[in-house]
Amino acid sequence: MNEKYNHLCDTYNTELFFELSADLLFIAGFDGYFKKVNPAACQLLEYSAEELLDKPINYFIHEDDRDITTQNRNNIKAGIPLLNFENRYVTKSGDIIWLSWTSMPLDDLELVYAIAKNITHIKKMEEERNTLLLNLQKINKDLKKLTYTASHDMRSPVNNLLTVYSLLDTSKIDDEETFEYIEMSKKATEGLKQTLDNYVDNISHNESLLVKSEPLSFEKSLQSVSDSIKSLIKSTRTTLVYDFSEADTIQFNKSYLDSIFLNLITNAIKYANPEVMPIVTISSKKKHDITQLIVTDNGQGFDIKKVKNKIFGLNQKFHNNPDSKGIGLYLVYHHVMDMGGSIDVQSQIGVGTTFTINFKN
Repeated sequence: MNEKYNHLCDTYNTELFFELSADLLFIAGFDGYFKKVNPAACQLLEYSAEELLDKPINYFIHEDDRDITTQNRNNIKAGIPLLNFENRYVTKSGDIIWLSWTSMPLDDLELVYAIAKNITHIKKMEEERNTLLLNLQKINKDLKKLTYTASHDMRSPVNNLLTVYSLLDTSKIDDEETFEYIEMSKKATEGLKQTLDNYVDNISHNESLLVKSEPLSFEKSLQSVSDSIKSLIKSTRTTLVYDFSEADTIQFNKSYLDSIFLNLITNAIKYANPEVMPIVTISSKKKHDITQLIVTDNGQGFDIKKVKNKIFGLNQKFHNNPDSKGIGLYLVYHHVMDMGGSIDVQSQIGVGTTFTINFKN
């Protein structure tokens, strides 16, 4: 009596599990036909159980997936279980759904017991992600092309200007101030040419997604940048004070380091306190496996609590200056982060701002 009761319970529970399961449950034959399907399968595929059992399994499979499905079905017949196999089915109304299969063969009965999960939503997310990545790649390629074109094409007028300087006979210039301005202008133009050359080189190297780095001297980089903006420094009566005695060299990208100095110095001048002459103090420090570059100015400063999360954002402006574009600090931040470093900011209104850049040695 107990054995009969247990058998009835097992049969009842098996049938109940088959009927109530939210996953798609199938029993298929080695002949390529379904032998039994559960209501979840009928509901998703929009066919009745009779319709699903009446036609070959391949009838319901997307035509592009029939060959690979047949190959895997033959493996099952050979006694090889099928795990996490994905293919597409077509519903009665024509919709395409993705299923992930786990199938186990019963050789003596020539049957296959299979469970399928609907993964259509996952596939749609993957497709959207891939589409987004393709769009981003195209945008990045277009931006790179634009930057390359601008940097490359701007070199021609710069070279022409340098040719003009080479033709000038400065020995005939008696006025010392005029001579000095011409020399400053020439150096600024030479600096611009070098910057454009570096940009073009970097864009070419970046095809491999690797940013070139090399041993660099803080002092030489600062000197090159200060020469390129010498007239700005002089006209604003800005004082540059620097000390690299503790750490003079860093392994970094040359264009990035020049850009960091250029943007931090010009920002200090741009946002100078009108009541005092601009002073920019630059120093370096060694701390364990980190080299620090510290740039301090005595400018207007800002409320760090209000703008801390925005300071390195694109197009962020904190002062009413018509020359401000909100790009400089964005570039500084990404130059540092791209090379594995970090940057910290301290500022106080009316006192000034200190940027501390941490380079990994």
